[in-house]
Amino acid sequence: MALCVAVLIASEFMPVSLLTLIAADLGIGEGQAGQAISISGLFAVITSLTVARLTRRIDRKAVQSAFVALLIVSALIVSLAPNYPVLMIGRALLGIAIGGFWSMSTAIVMRLLPADQVPRGLATLQIGNGIASTVSAPLGAWLGDLIGWRGAFALIVPVALLALVWQRIHMPPLPPRGIRRPSPLGLLLRGQVALGMAAIFLLFAGQFALFTYLRPYLEAVTGFSIPMLSAGFLAVGLAGLAGAWTMGRLLRRRLYSLLIGIPAVLAGLALLFILLAPSPVAAGVLIVLWGFCGTAAPVGWGTWLARTFGEDAEAGGGLQVAVIQLAIMAGAASGGFLFDALGWQSTFALSAVLLGSASLFASLACSLPRAGWTKAV
Repeated sequence: MALCVAVLIASEFMPVSLLTLIAADLGIGEGQAGQAISISGLFAVITSLTVARLTRRIDRKAVQSAFVALLIVSALIVSLAPNYPVLMIGRALLGIAIGGFWSMSTAIVMRLLPADQVPRGLATLQIGNGIASTVSAPLGAWLGDLIGWRGAFALIVPVALLALVWQRIHMPPLPPRGIRRPSPLGLLLRGQVALGMAAIFLLFAGQFALFTYLRPYLEAVTGFSIPMLSAGFLAVGLAGLAGAWTMGRLLRRRLYSLLIGIPAVLAGLALLFILLAPSPVAAGVLIVLWGFCGTAAPVGWGTWLARTFGEDAEAGGGLQVAVIQLAIMAGAASGGFLFDALGWQSTFALSAVLLGSASLFASLACSLPRAGWTKAV
């Protein structure tokens, strides 16, 4: 599953480093090419809200395998796309694969592992996420220069095939258990769920309001050179892997304090980016700390989902994926508007406010009665 996650995330964000090549080849603008990322997010939201009920009578192993197969089809369509509409069809299929796979991942981990190992299992998935986030952009740029953007996407196919075969061999059957699934949106009627999802939305919106515009900050404000940027983003990715690994070992006893504390720390880092500018040394330290805490946060909320939803983990997972995707789009859009209108300080201040609010809502969610560990169905 971690390998599948790595391939999915790499596929989602690889266009970031290939936009110029895609636009030139298909005769479109770079802004149009960038919509290849937006459309995958849109279809991920739609799928995450509907997949649990639509597939409730199907073995979960077969469902997950179908999403990996859809990833393969998507990569083939994109690599062979003769024009822009076909490219967008391929990316829409990728969004379906992302939304479906992620929304079920927590519930499947709960069925595969004993309850006390669930946090570490979820951390393992996030390590796959962290690896892909670290290498997808630089690898895409290198492959695009070497074999073209089509070749870069075509290379996804053999890796995804390996993940699919590995999954088919090693994952046990996970038959449905005949329990009626609630609507993901209906779960928002529960107080703890509504507060938790609000905290998740604010957390991811705050993260991406800042992180999306970190490169122009590092270049224009702190004077990072291109080699320094490459080294910095690599350090962010490696720190994220360390954060996910550490989080998986602390969650059993420190879940609620970490859910409250991590966004508070990130809010403080966002303010320090403003206060310590334009020092490149301070910026280097801050981006490493940002990577460590930022990647650890999803592990914590995945564990909260497992602990809170129990047998409704599939519907809860779909709701969580939808909230995260919407938060990423909202955070990046609002941060970009402020960046252009008022300058980078306003974007980073917005991030601090959103992250501080996430910590507040997390404390409210965690103050309600705590559910015990429950096996998913």
